[in-house]
Amino acid sequence: MTDNIPAGAYDDHLARVLPQALDQRLWVPADGPLPSLFVSHGAPFTLDDPQWLDDLFTWAQSMPKPRAIVIISAHWEDAPAAITGAAAGTPLYYDFSGFHPRYKTLPYATPDATTLARRLAGVLGTSVHEHTDRGLDHGAFIPLMAMYPAADIPVVQLSMPSLDPAALVELGARLKPLRDEGILVIGSGFMTHSFAVFRRPNLVAHTEAFDQWAADALGRGDVDALTDYRRKAPGAEVAHPTADHYVPLLVTVGAASDPGSATSTIDRMVMGNSIRSIQMT
Repeated sequence: MTDNIPAGAYDDHLARVLPQALDQRLWVPADGPLPSLFVSHGAPFTLDDPQWLDDLFTWAQSMPKPRAIVIISAHWEDAPAAITGAAAGTPLYYDFSGFHPRYKTLPYATPDATTLARRLAGVLGTSVHEHTDRGLDHGAFIPLMAMYPAADIPVVQLSMPSLDPAALVELGARLKPLRDEGILVIGSGFMTHSFAVFRRPNLVAHTEAFDQWAADALGRGDVDALTDYRRKAPGAEVAHPTADHYVPLLVTVGAASDPGSATSTIDRMVMGNSIRSIQMT
């Protein structure tokens, strides 16, 4: 075991699951559309949590291996829509500080995604600027390191053109056809994202209330409530003082064929916040 090493749980995870990841069956058209996902991605400390790593990997193994992945992260807003570098092995964008230096040395070198970038521009109906020197940020590579540790799937990260909830539902709807082609669409945020709860643990009642509200609204497929969360959700000001970690969920909702099909694949609290993660058909 490597419990005392930064990202030691990830080292153990990689050693244990890599053969299984390499052998995962690739999606074929007979499998039908892949689901749309919302993942609570965590900061680098996800790589120190064996249960979180295992939950994410088990989730990925429950589906065929995608032909490609389009991921939208809480950490990149850029208008008009843009994508990360599509070249094989584009270096990661280590957009965090205050952690052990080792976290900024961990690689996740994915294959060439030029064909995926071209297809993404096709479904968006517009030219998409490629930031050739920007790789995946931690909202993308942290969960993918756990889910697809072989790094053998083409990936591009798509920016959020704005944080407007309705616009992001519409963006998700434009991505929906990709699911029929074996391309996995992932919104990556955090079901609640409160730093205040670290300092005042009594605020957990607010993050729990928001989480339960969101789970209920998702179960009912209530897209109107989910987009109007600022007015309708209890605890919203504490759970999401800013919109960035919530609104990737709305891309997932838009990309779903049936928003009411939402199931919680991960459902627990970490450091006072919900890491609920969602799958939709």
